[in-house]
Amino acid sequence: MSKILQINSSARRVQDGQGSFSTRFASELVDALKGRDAGATVTVRDLGLNPHPALDEAALGALFTPAEQRNEAQAAIVSANDALINELLAHDVIVIGAPMINFGVPAQLKNWIDAVARAGTTFRYTATGPEGLIKGKKAYVVSSRGGFHVGQPSDEGVTNYLRRFLGFIGITDVEFVYLEGLNMGPEAAENAVAAARERIAELTGEVTL
Repeated sequence: MSKILQINSSARRVQDGQGSFSTRFASELVDALKGRDAGATVTVRDLGLNPHPALDEAALGALFTPAEQRNEAQAAIVSANDALINELLAHDVIVIGAPMINFGVPAQLKNWIDAVARAGTTFRYTATGPEGLIKGKKAYVVSSRGGFHVGQPSDEGVTNYLRRFLGFIGITDVEFVYLEGLNMGPEAAENAVAAARERIAELTGEVTL
């Protein structure tokens, strides 16, 4: 029985089957994963609906202040970050909806990354370099784009960045589902949807007709 954490980072809502492609297809992937594991449980963290604060001077000050010396505001900041870290640690499978925004990930997702990347907790520095401390988890990234970027330098800020970050904290088993060319006309958008569903079926062992 797996525990799945779905992290949505699009600013767009999903209503009546329309809206954010990354959220919709992250949900389709989660449904497919549940289909092969009837006992799976799902937690949804919607960073668009409930964004985490950016890492600013106040947050840095709180994190670098010893716990016994933190004031109430600093303790609240660290507690909010702790909640995200504990949620990540408590799940076996992570599904991230990550639309490409100006060649990078959404600010909402970057804020989550900054919150869960903590030295001594999710990674540590050793004599031979950094070591990720989150082991044995599987991650999927569903990334939607208006154009075509897979395999191009323009994908550095999404695919390469997320693979590098997840590996940095110890999650090295990562698969990607892409929806590309969504703004390149109706036919390209239809092809993107079909390709994403084929990829989800491939990853989850579904049978497609």
